[in-house]
Amino acid sequence: MMKRIGLVLLLGVAAAASAQDFPVEPAKPAATATASPATKPSAETDPPPPKPAFAKTPAAVVAPVMDAAAVTPVPVMAEGAETTPLSLLGQSVKPGTRSELRWASGQSFDGTVVTTPVIVVHGPTVGPRICLTAAVHGDELNGIEIIRRLMNELDPAEMSGTVIGVPIVNFLGYARGSRYLPDRRDLNRYFPGSTTGSSASRIAHSFFNEVALNCQALVDFHTGSFDRKNLPQVRGDLRIPAVLEFSRGFGATAVLHSPGSRGMLRRAAVEAGIPAITFEVGSPMRLEPAEIDHAVQALHTLLHKMGMTRSFRMWAEPQALFYSAKWVRSDAGGMLFSEVNLGDRVRVGQRLGKVVDPVQNSERAIVSPVQGKLIGMALNQIVLPGFATYHIGVQTDEQQMIEAAANAPENAEAAASSGDESPDVEDGDASPIETAGDDEDGER
Repeated sequence: MMKRIGLVLLLGVAAAASAQDFPVEPAKPAATATASPATKPSAETDPPPPKPAFAKTPAAVVAPVMDAAAVTPVPVMAEGAETTPLSLLGQSVKPGTRSELRWASGQSFDGTVVTTPVIVVHGPTVGPRICLTAAVHGDELNGIEIIRRLMNELDPAEMSGTVIGVPIVNFLGYARGSRYLPDRRDLNRYFPGSTTGSSASRIAHSFFNEVALNCQALVDFHTGSFDRKNLPQVRGDLRIPAVLEFSRGFGATAVLHSPGSRGMLRRAAVEAGIPAITFEVGSPMRLEPAEIDHAVQALHTLLHKMGMTRSFRMWAEPQALFYSAKWVRSDAGGMLFSEVNLGDRVRVGQRLGKVVDPVQNSERAIVSPVQGKLIGMALNQIVLPGFATYHIGVQTDEQQMIEAAANAPENAEAAASSGDESPDVEDGDASPIETAGDDEDGER
């Protein structure tokens, strides 16, 4: 435990730190794992160098629903070795350059093929290959601007490894200002997809095979849904050692355990052997500068800690902040009026807001059942009884978070995979305070 805490502190050092700060001993499979790592098609003309491992979670607290050994730790390469051209989407990207490629899902109504920009920054020296995706839900705009800013701030001549940015995955939904595809399907329910299924499944299959499987790590940006807003937070399956280690790299950003539902992009990536997380930031249908600034800085922190960039803007508190989180539901229907703000610290019994009956002219208070920090909330709107209103995070230490994730009941996974469209909570608990799910997949 002390050794791992020391590693976390080491990750927060200033700009002088390099890729050699990470351990490079060969990875050892978790005690519960039996299968060999999943293989992925290489996007380089030559085979990549061996992949050193991140620090591992103690096997005793790892209880994955999938084979943890199949998830390959994000590689951190030695400095100086020259890389080769990157082959992606039928094109070759030279080392030390920036290129804009196009991904075509093949979906259209009138025979016109819709293409989506794929921006590639390919450094001249070897390093990890990171994919950044946004707008899998077409109405979630913050991630688009986050990727645009990050990609334009990178200097390909000074970078190690490769960053692949896809700012608008669901272009058909984005063009309509809609969360969904034109057939009302949620694209983030169909990965890895198939060639013979629905339109959503075919789009998912195309993107997953042509882009996602070329990644060695993946960050999928989302926002709250259905008029809800999230404080910037990283979500991943912390039972998987490589995912846990990856989640530590985003600076002073909240980290929540969430296995994710079947069909989600990041869950499909993890099951294919690629460490992946969801980065929740802000609310849909708007651009929020403060939240965008936080996420851009978090990405710069990640790239620096992985040895991909040298420049670094230091955080005031660089360590990851682990939270257990609960949603509080309303017991009444009517008009919701909040009396707190996102990011506020709340105490047990504190009044968070009220629900007003517009006909009877009565109101019912919503109070906090725990002490913690408001990391998500519904915007003022009309609500029904059972509506998820306030998401409260209770800060905990990393070891407690890992143990809680390992001991999570299996029925929580089933609830998260049920396809429920309720916001960000699981359905198996009838209490007014419920375990967090994932904003990005509509499991609220």
